[in-house]
Amino acid sequence: MLSIVQQDHLTVKSELKLLNRVQQWFEQFCLQHLSKLDWSEGQLHRLNLALAEGFTNAVRHAHHTLPPETTIDIDVSLWIDRLEIRIWDYGKPFNPDAIAEPEPGTLQVGGYGWFLLRRLVDQVVYERGADGRNCLLIVKYGLQKQQ
Repeated sequence: MLSIVQQDHLTVKSELKLLNRVQQWFEQFCLQHLSKLDWSEGQLHRLNLALAEGFTNAVRHAHHTLPPETTIDIDVSLWIDRLEIRIWDYGKPFNPDAIAEPEPGTLQVGGYGWFLLRRLVDQVVYERGADGRNCLLIVKYGLQKQQ
């Protein structure tokens, strides 16, 4: 059975100006721990972009009618074979499968973030938790470095 190698947690207010803080926290985690996985710098940039997309979606969409003091919790867990990011919000749930995929060469209002996320990482899951919060799970699988 695989176990968590390292994990961290961050709670921030629902404000777009905190995106830099969120990304710096994540980058620091990566610098400290991701040397345990054999990932390229490009893969780490894609993960950071996925985190940014998930966080800004929580602020702009999930929390758009809630006060800025409403918190967003972010968990990052490094396993032997993957990295997981969980972004927790208090907004109304939505069904990402109901979003029509943009046709190449056409314009549509909204929905691009969900498809960007799915192309940046290996797995994206959005579900409502028992505590009434929504969780966006972002997973990137990696190869364990040979010892």
